[in-house]
This record gives sequence, structure tokens and C-alpha cells, in this order.
Amino acid sequence: MNKPLYAIVPASGIGSRMQADRPKQYLPLHGKTVIEHTLERLLAFNKIEKIIVVISADDKYWSTLACAQHPRIETCLGGEQRADSVLNGLHYLREHNVKDDAWVMVHDAARPCVRVNDMKTLYEQASVEGVILGVPVRDTMKRTQNTGEIVDTVDRENLWHALTPQLSSLGNLYQAINRAKIGNVNITDESSALEWAGFHPVMVLGHASNIKITHPNDLELAELFLKVSK
Repeated sequence: MNKPLYAIVPASGIGSRMQADRPKQYLPLHGKTVIEHTLERLLAFNKIEKIIVVISADDKYWSTLACAQHPRIETCLGGEQRADSVLNGLHYLREHNVKDDAWVMVHDAARPCVRVNDMKTLYEQASVEGVILGVPVRDTMKRTQNTGEIVDTVDRENLWHALTPQLSSLGNLYQAINRAKIGNVNITDESSALEWAGFHPVMVLGHASNIKITHPNDLELAELFLKVSK
């Protein structure tokens, strides 16, 4: 547990499903932008030495935020897909002399309701295999055809919704994503890259309020969570 901890926040996406005039991480939420809330939560976990925010080359919003000048926050440029942006963030840390055995926590910019206690629990269970936050599936799960017709009911036992942060050692995650990209493997999150590389990340129970802003009505729900949780 004496290894340093860093956070990477991929924030170069455009969030097209929100149908907004700006990327979803810059939408207003409870008096601030979504990403400001997200970064405030990460900054509140004092084990994190630096937060690397990965932005797009044509981002015109980031520099207007006060948090862009925070001494624990630095930026680098993102890539075409989320995995590329995370890889760029990892590469940035390595270029700045962060050792491969350091812990790295990757968190979605559009998850502003993450709880500090959940990050603390994740960090306390840090492993070279990787650890991620999640919540068990509670609803009945159905698999359908493209037409919407139900094919079968999926057994929900041991099924989880994967959340972020997801934590690993810098070296393992860098090598896993890099090799997966070279092999043209579809990477949906950091855990999927580690799994493909032969690791066995552990699921850590998180709080269901840690939602991802994806659709317009998610903003109202996030505002409620922000009022009652830390």
C-alpha cells in the first residue's frame, strides 16, 4: 500500500447520445459542470498524487474551468477511442518518470457521484490482477434479437454492472491495452484489457449512485445523488 496512486480521467469524448451543444462532461450540473464534480470527488481522496485529465485537441471548455489550474491536475491529449485516451494517459505518466509498479485508477469523467469511501475501499484492495467497482445486477435480464423479440432470460447470478474507477498497476494496464490495440481486440473498459491479457481482476462492491451520465434524464438523477452523498 506504500506505492503511489495516480488517476486518469478520459475526457475527450463528445457524448453524442446526450444531443447537447457540448460534450457531456461540460454540461451544467448542480451549479458546476459534470467534470468539475467528478474531479472534486477524486481530489477529496488524498491518496491520489496526480490526476491526468485526457482531453481532445480541439477542446474549448477545459481551459475555462478553475480546476484546470489545480496543482494536482495535469492534462494530455486523447485518442480516437476511450482505450486510446487511457493509453495516452498511461504513456504520459511513464514519460514523467512514474514507475510501472505505481497504482493507476481510471475513472469516467461522466461519473460525478463516485463516493470517496468506495475509492478508499478499492485502493485498500489494490492488486496486480486489477480491481474494479461494480454493483450486482438486480433486475431480470433478457436477451433479444435485433428486432426486439426476446430470445431467452439470462441467469443474473454473479452478474455485475461494471463501474469505475478501475485500478491496476501502471505497467500491467499499459501493456494490456497496448497489446490489445495491436491485436485489434475490442476494449470496452480497463478490466476487459486485463482479462484479455490473462489477469483476473476482482470486483469490489460499489454504490449504485455511481451512475454514468449518458442520457439527458441522467442529469436529474445525478443532481439528487450529489445532494445526499459524498
